[in-house]
Amino acid sequence: MALRLHSYWRATAPYRVRIGLNLKGLAYDYAPVNLIAGDQHGETYRGINPQELTPALTTQDGRVLTQSLAILEWLEEVHPVPPLLPADPADRASVRAMAGIVACDIHPLNNLRIQQQLTALGVDDAGRSAWSQRWIEDGFRALEPMIARHTAGWAFGTEPTLADCCLIPQVYSAERYKVDLAPYPAIRAVAQRAAAHPAFAAAHPDRQPDARPG
Repeated sequence: MALRLHSYWRATAPYRVRIGLNLKGLAYDYAPVNLIAGDQHGETYRGINPQELTPALTTQDGRVLTQSLAILEWLEEVHPVPPLLPADPADRASVRAMAGIVACDIHPLNNLRIQQQLTALGVDDAGRSAWSQRWIEDGFRALEPMIARHTAGWAFGTEPTLADCCLIPQVYSAERYKVDLAPYPAIRAVAQRAAAHPAFAAAHPDRQPDARPG
């Protein structure tokens, strides 16, 4: 049984996992879950992931893994080469901190559920955009000096890590929400490097089978 990734093309959490899978050189089947159409709330997908979120990864032995960071950590443990975490424990903590800023502090405040709730509360397009920009900028202000301190081409060091798996999808989201990236030269440099890397390029939302224009 092949790995099977339940994903939505534009969602940043499965985007992280696609990068991780590609960096590890692992083939997988792509199972689209249309979040806009509400596929995640249907009985079929609820049976896969009761939280009704993407991603979910079905492993070769039929187990289902959820939560992008947990999946990436599983990939690191089961397929340790090439590594997504440095060898030194303190360096690992730094990489996990960068990943956590994105996955725990930025993304949860801007995902589809939050956007839909803001709409239900009467927040207009401009208000929702301002909300998203505020939290992305808050996180990027924290990430920028961390990356500037540790970068040697990537967010931490000379090779892609868990931090890059999280950072690049968040840059994609920032561009969607028209965040000014000029104040973040270290982040922009990593994003430019990632754009030329095959694993990151193949994971880009526009290259997924369920991608839609606009």
